Amino acid sequence: MVDAAPTSGRALRFSVVTAVYNVELYLDAYIASMDGQTFPAEDFEIIVVDDGSTDGSLAVLREWQRRRPGLITVLTKENGGQSTARNMGMEVARGEWITFPDPDDVLEPDYLSEVDTFLRENPETLMVGTSRHMLNDTTGELTDTHPLRAHFGDGNRLRNLDEWPKYFHGSAPAAFFRAETVREQGLRFDAQVRPNFEDGHFCCRYVLAAEAPLVGFVATAKYHYRKRQNSSSTLQTSLTDPDRYTKVLRNGYLALLRSSSAETGSAPEWLQNYVLYELSWYLSSQDNASGAVSAATGLVAEEFHALLGEIVQHLDDDLIASFDLRSMKRIWKEILLHSYAEEPWHNPFAVVSAADHDQGLVKLSYHFTGELPREEFLVRGKPVAPRHAKIRDINYHGRVLLHERIVWVPLQLLRMKLDGRYVDLRFSAPGFPTHALRASDVRKKFAPAAGIPTARKKPARRATRRTLSVEDRLVVRLAGSAPVRQLFQDAWVLMDRIHDADDSAELLFRHLQRHRPDINSWFVIESGTPDWERLRGEGYRNVVAHGSFRWKLLMANCAHLISSHADVPVLRPPAILRFMQPAWRFTFLQHGVIKDDLSQWLNGKKIDLFVTSTPAEQESIAGDHTPYAFTTREAKLTGLPRFDRLREQGELIGPDERDLLLIAPTWRDWLVPPLAAGTQRRSVNVPEFLETDYARNWLALLNSPELAEAAELQGLTVAFLPHPNLQSILSGIELPPHVLPLTFVGNDVQRLFARASLLVTDYSSMAFNAAYIDRPSVYFQFDSDRMGTGSHVGRQGYFDYARDGFGPVTYELEDAVRAIVESVKNGPVPAPEYAARIDATFPMRDGRCCERVVTEIEQLTRRSRPKAPAKRAATHLAGRAARRVVRTVGAARRRGAERAGVGA
Repeated sequence: MVDAAPTSGRALRFSVVTAVYNVELYLDAYIASMDGQTFPAEDFEIIVVDDGSTDGSLAVLREWQRRRPGLITVLTKENGGQSTARNMGMEVARGEWITFPDPDDVLEPDYLSEVDTFLRENPETLMVGTSRHMLNDTTGELTDTHPLRAHFGDGNRLRNLDEWPKYFHGSAPAAFFRAETVREQGLRFDAQVRPNFEDGHFCCRYVLAAEAPLVGFVATAKYHYRKRQNSSSTLQTSLTDPDRYTKVLRNGYLALLRSSSAETGSAPEWLQNYVLYELSWYLSSQDNASGAVSAATGLVAEEFHALLGEIVQHLDDDLIASFDLRSMKRIWKEILLHSYAEEPWHNPFAVVSAADHDQGLVKLSYHFTGELPREEFLVRGKPVAPRHAKIRDINYHGRVLLHERIVWVPLQLLRMKLDGRYVDLRFSAPGFPTHALRASDVRKKFAPAAGIPTARKKPARRATRRTLSVEDRLVVRLAGSAPVRQLFQDAWVLMDRIHDADDSAELLFRHLQRHRPDINSWFVIESGTPDWERLRGEGYRNVVAHGSFRWKLLMANCAHLISSHADVPVLRPPAILRFMQPAWRFTFLQHGVIKDDLSQWLNGKKIDLFVTSTPAEQESIAGDHTPYAFTTREAKLTGLPRFDRLREQGELIGPDERDLLLIAPTWRDWLVPPLAAGTQRRSVNVPEFLETDYARNWLALLNSPELAEAAELQGLTVAFLPHPNLQSILSGIELPPHVLPLTFVGNDVQRLFARASLLVTDYSSMAFNAAYIDRPSVYFQFDSDRMGTGSHVGRQGYFDYARDGFGPVTYELEDAVRAIVESVKNGPVPAPEYAARIDATFPMRDGRCCERVVTEIEQLTRRSRPKAPAKRAATHLAGRAARRVVRTVGAARRRGAERAGVGA
């Protein structure tokens, strides 16, 4: 259907064709940017094609046409995708040049004018690419951070891509095409290339068909590309679409490479660089520490890797090795160069990446494909065996593409052979070759010597020393003083979250205070929090306020940091990094039993002791052919410290006293905003939360009359315990009267598990807590498809819920209710099938987890000789002096804050 603007028969300079689908929220900004163009309105037209929108987009477009009848043409069609909508708009376009801006983006007022000026100055131009600037959907901030911004670094330029092969332009919204050339080629957007790359496919076919690939890069024409906060754009949601891994590769990249190499035997370098740029996003999407989203699983993964194997055959090895248009990790280049080749390969070098001086060990690693090479480690000419060794599997999109060999060997004069040949031992991997140098790089390298005048010479920058606050300077001064060092000598610092305790770190701290007074142990928690008040109220003197002056002195001197969390605010606190690099050993107690693949998040962290709780978990962390970079040197099977108290609580409450039907789902990464820098707090938008499948399913379960009736018949209270990241929803949702809301703050969570007659969860590791004390569970996994794509934190790990879980697994609400009702009727103990799984999972439930963890921490460093009595007395006196210093400084800070009218 067409609502056309009047035609005058007059030639137009530009046709602006826009495909619209459900973008009502963004249309006003787009329309305002088009209405504000300084280019004469009589010289261009705007054709908007509504692709079956279900929101108010079409009404907005019709109102726009009513206001601008000579400018706007509105076309409507059934929903068929962006490509078909653009093609429909092209059919009626009358301009000399056609462009396809997206309706959620914005154009600068002089956008069309700048393009017109460039074309008049460069009439031989085949295609124009404009400069994309990123528009923050939340703040409205505009930044020049597009990955290809370097293409516009030299200002407005006309480039012959054969002469400048590192240049290309694949964004149809930010491009202009000769209408005559498009018609001669019979060019249309291919609906078989989706959900992404339809733009790049169109642009490349257009350029490949021309005699000379003359592309204008117009830096002065600025296109504002909107990055949506809700991640609803086609590009942002494409990672979960199987077609991205099949149709895009087959009909997009591979088709272009094949057709362009048919005559010459090789695709143009600019096209190969463009395909490499695109492939880099497939690889980087798997390196996301918060989760590796991908629809490439099963048969989709098989097809993806078969197609990728064909694609790399069309890419020159030299181009892969020297690619630098976007940051490309060495490991990605190794995958493209070697993982799809038939011959086995290994690095011709090994990287020396760490040393443990206390244990006299050095860490070596290298990458390989195929079978493990024959290894020889020589110390003073004699072979030695590694103390710890493993093979790490490197998985991308459902397939192991590369292996990393990791070994710890004696820290002595060392040589290494692979397959009988010595390898280069290095402290970092060598760089790849550079096959092209920019003139600016050469000028910078060989800048004129100082004192020789030149118009290009820039004034030298004065080196500036990092500015420290008065408090930090005082910390640096006092931290090395004898009293402070004696007070915090060999200190063990324990903490759970910054603002919460009552987890493994607190329980280990209590164990140390009670059973190991010889260890200088301290606990850290944010001042004023309920857990701070509780611990201080119980009389613990060695509790320090996080962020305080005393905390900084403690961290500057401690020997061990021990925590159930490994977030940056815990592991590398910014307030400490301002004035020192941590020298402590880090023990990761864990927040729960790891069952998912969290390797992308954990591998880059410096963990000296990695606590595990089950044989399967230990093997998944330290065993061969797992994704983790940790070996038996770091990973130790001890059990979680909190399991000791959990066992005590479980034994105190008999079957007849278990009065809770405990519903405790975990969180979802897409329900909460990212952590603010330096914090561990998250908040949830409750109105938006209530519209999610997560809220609908769990609230429906809590409101189930069958569940309420079954609980009442068995004398149980239905209790709802949301994950700490979702605790804020409790004040904004309405629960049925029979449901008891619970929080992790103010409740003894371990006692809640002990009281549970049944635990209902989804993917939470809390099911291991219930299993540890033989409480039955039911899993409700209504969103297993989405969770299986990696949308939440981590990938699928070794744990299979149907095979390894501690209760029935359900996927529909009715099935979940049925399983819960049946379990409640059967009583507060696991069925025999699940009891057997529990026994196999936890072969040692002996109440000695804390003891084993302490032993492993002590093994990290050489034990010092016992202090002589006189030395201990001196240490005691020095400790008293240090406490006086700290108290004096703290009092001065409080007085200063009171005078300034602010809190200390």
